[in-house]
Amino acid sequence: MRRSVLLAMVLVVCSACGAGPSNRPHVAVEREGGGSEPTATETENADAPPPVLQTPKNDLAWTDCTQSTLGALGPGTTAPAGLIFECGSYESAVDESGTLPGSFTMGAMRARLADTPENAAPLVLTSGSDRSSTATLAALSTGGLTSLLSTRPVVAVDRRGIASSQEIECLTPELRSSLANLGQFDPGTGDQVDKVTALGRDATIACTDYLQPQELAFDSTHAADDIEELRRTWDVDALGILATGNGSAVALSYAAKYPDRVGRLVLDSPAVTTVDAATATEQQVAGQEAAFDSFARQCTALNCSLGADPRAAMTDAVTRAANGQIPRVSANALLTAVSGSLAAAGGDQQGRVRALSDAVSAALAGNTAPILAAIAQAEAAYEGDGQFITRCTDGQQWPAPDRVRELQKLWGERFPLFGPNAAVGLLACTSWPATAPPALPGELTLPVLVLSGTADPVVGNAGVGTVTGAVSSAGAATATLTWHGSGHPATHSDCAQKSIATYVADGVLPPDGSACPA
Repeated sequence: MRRSVLLAMVLVVCSACGAGPSNRPHVAVEREGGGSEPTATETENADAPPPVLQTPKNDLAWTDCTQSTLGALGPGTTAPAGLIFECGSYESAVDESGTLPGSFTMGAMRARLADTPENAAPLVLTSGSDRSSTATLAALSTGGLTSLLSTRPVVAVDRRGIASSQEIECLTPELRSSLANLGQFDPGTGDQVDKVTALGRDATIACTDYLQPQELAFDSTHAADDIEELRRTWDVDALGILATGNGSAVALSYAAKYPDRVGRLVLDSPAVTTVDAATATEQQVAGQEAAFDSFARQCTALNCSLGADPRAAMTDAVTRAANGQIPRVSANALLTAVSGSLAAAGGDQQGRVRALSDAVSAALAGNTAPILAAIAQAEAAYEGDGQFITRCTDGQQWPAPDRVRELQKLWGERFPLFGPNAAVGLLACTSWPATAPPALPGELTLPVLVLSGTADPVVGNAGVGTVTGAVSSAGAATATLTWHGSGHPATHSDCAQKSIATYVADGVLPPDGSACPA
């Protein structure tokens, strides 16, 4: 019934990701600590001013959604004075080439302050298949986005099937829960690897059947087309784009397909490009471990409830959850809640440290209500059906079960808290049909600002070198800025916001290798 309803509403398509050799060209990687040497093309481009960003001539029909947005962030969320959220939508073609008919409803949200200049051109935010773009913008805004919002509004566009964009519900509640728990509570023969392999196959069948016969329109190229449709709706010459995490794949695809329509490009905490899914996940796990180390230091300094050794206490909690000693809490669900908490930045960080510590301590003492609430919040933010589809679509060369067993052991030694479960989680997408890798720009003439954090639990920090190499190879001048804080993305930093605001205003990059304090 749901499939027929969806097809009656709109023809949608899902692209695939998969196993097989990548045909992506070699991309130069930046030297540690600074940008690549400028080429003759970059030097020439540096003399050409970037296009002037324009106020939309035909804006979306925005409606105030401040209270509902704040409510969705959970109790206790406070907003800076004068913060306004407005929600809107627009239609985007299922397929830009016209091969497939129909349109898809795209959800958008605008954040501004009461005194944000009315004639300021907006900055478009995409977080790709990580946390939805609208939720990312909401968290950034309530965490202190004042320095940027005081200069211009920021408009977030959710990817197809995620959050406020047209809903996709292809998994049953039981299958969705089993995937979130990595099969821990599922009966049957075989080890966890066997169970998750079967779950991934079932999820792939469910979602591809739900979307058939349209199977090629949830990749980053189609997401780029959706952003281009917003530009056309606004009737402006070029867009300023702020991409966070996996949103960098969307932004780079946009720059590849519409290079003349990019007015500014900020890649904040970009996901690593040109690598297989296991390598990308390894970078994420490295970021999770670094972020947890930062959490443990703060937890100890605050004399938190996890005691003198928070890592040992958390490892004990994960082990107990894996052994079924914490009712209704799987090891992977617990780690999802931990990672979601580590990703948060800005606002009351000490309060978040205490809240996570207390929730885990309570679970160990028999009260699971706080950690179950944290799990539900994290899974809602990061584990939707649309995110499953786009995550599998964007990934490349998903590993087979035998390779996952090797990674379980290897990552268990290198990344003992998050590694083993992350390895098994790769199997959710192993059965997804293969597709071409996300596009990279061939020619790009504007300067590009790249930011990263030193402890990023969403993507790690290895993406900086690959994306800077990619845009430099296309002819763009680049500058990198490092935030020495923990969380995702770096835009949470007021220092980073000021650099973004200055760059977006005049197109001039800050000094390469700049840093912002934690």
